[in-house]
Amino acid sequence: MSLSKKHYVSPYLIAVIYTSLAEKNTTFEWLEKAFEARDPYLIYLRVEPVLDGLRADPRFADLLRRVGLPP
Repeated sequence: MSLSKKHYVSPYLIAVIYTSLAEKNTTFEWLEKAFEARDPYLIYLRVEPVLDGLRADPRFADLLRRVGLPP
């Protein structure tokens, strides 16, 4: 049985893992899932150092806007 069937698995934290693996498009897919799930970890978008490599991407600015965080 998968862990996600027993416990909440944050899409945001999965996105962080993919960022560490330099999988930029997959990271954004998981960040989008985090947004759709209203993942509470999204409050860290502006300060999470692991996401620094995504900040220049227009998709990141769009996500910040939709979450309600300043760019």
